[in-house]
Amino acid sequence: MNKVIILVDVQNIYYTARQTYQKNFDYNRFWLKTTEGREVVKAIAYAIDRGDQKQREFQNILRAIGFEVKLKPFIQRTDGSAKGDWDVGITIDAMEYSQGADVVVLASGDGDFDLLVNKLRQDKGKRVEVYGVAKLTAASLMNAASEFIAIDRELLL
Repeated sequence: MNKVIILVDVQNIYYTARQTYQKNFDYNRFWLKTTEGREVVKAIAYAIDRGDQKQREFQNILRAIGFEVKLKPFIQRTDGSAKGDWDVGITIDAMEYSQGADVVVLASGDGDFDLLVNKLRQDKGKRVEVYGVAKLTAASLMNAASEFIAIDRELLL
C-alpha cells in the first residue's frame, strides 16, 4: 500500500474554483479520490484565518475529514492589498513529510511550486500528483507533476 501525504493550498483552490466554475471544491470527494488504496501519512490544509464563524465551521469540516488545518492570520496592508500565502510552509512540510511517503498530492495551481515538485520527483524519487483548475494552473507546475489532475465538475460541490 502506497503511503501518501496530501497538501492543500486552500486559498488557491477556493479562488480558482470560484472564478472558473462559480462553485466550491468538494473536499470529501477529493479525500476519497486521493486516499483510495493508500495509507495517509499526513494531510494538511493551509488556510488564512479571518476569524469569522463561517470560516471556523469550514475548518472544522476539514478536520472531520482528516486534515490538519494550519492557519495564518489575514493581513490587510495600508494600501488595501492583502497578504497571506503559505508557499514556504507548504514547501517545508512537503520536504519533511515526504520522507515517509511514496506519493505527494499537492492541490494548488501556483507556479511557484514547480521547483518543489521537480525536487520531490527528481531528487527524492516521489510521485507527485498535482490537482488544480486547469485554466488557472501554471503550465510549469502541470509539466513538473508526475500527473496533473484537473479540478472539474467531478470535484466540485
